[in-house]
Amino acid sequence: MSYTTEELLEILDRELRAAWRGERVVLSSAERLNNSVVAKALGAEKLSKVFAVQDFRAQIHQYQQDHQVSGLVWHTCRFGGRSLRFPELHPQLIAIPADKVTLVAAKSAVIDFWRRSIDGLRLWTAGPVAAVPAPISAEAVEHLITTVEWAEIDATRTELYLTLCWGDPKECHYDWARPASGCERIIAAIAEPSAIKV
Repeated sequence: MSYTTEELLEILDRELRAAWRGERVVLSSAERLNNSVVAKALGAEKLSKVFAVQDFRAQIHQYQQDHQVSGLVWHTCRFGGRSLRFPELHPQLIAIPADKVTLVAAKSAVIDFWRRSIDGLRLWTAGPVAAVPAPISAEAVEHLITTVEWAEIDATRTELYLTLCWGDPKECHYDWARPASGCERIIAAIAEPSAIKV
């Protein structure tokens, strides 16, 4: 029987703590960095910690692939008296093929929650489409919804954040992954969005 997603996260957490306490040592860490100035500036101890974490995380990712252990965790979004539980990729894990199927299958529930929650709110786009939040029409958001594979949602007390994603779930949140993978971020707010980085 293989480990569950939750067990892998517990193991990873224990190993990360051990590495940062200096209980895990990678003796060849200075040789693994191609920049001797940076290696010297960081020092052997810090480099060892970084590479110990990196190596262990790679082992966890390989285990996920070998045993088809999901990298998804379930997140609950609450806004305007409503709540929705939906899957999202944990930042320390990778997505197996079945995970993307699960993310895509949850899109309609996320979009439905979004549509039921934004009445009376103004819409803004954030991220690569605009350097600073810029107004966007509901029609333009609806068009974006039709062009993406899955959606994520989050909220503060007064704002709702919709993230429309495509491509590789592990890379979609990084601008460098465009155009193969990416996300469009939409903010629903009473007035202008706060300074919270989405």
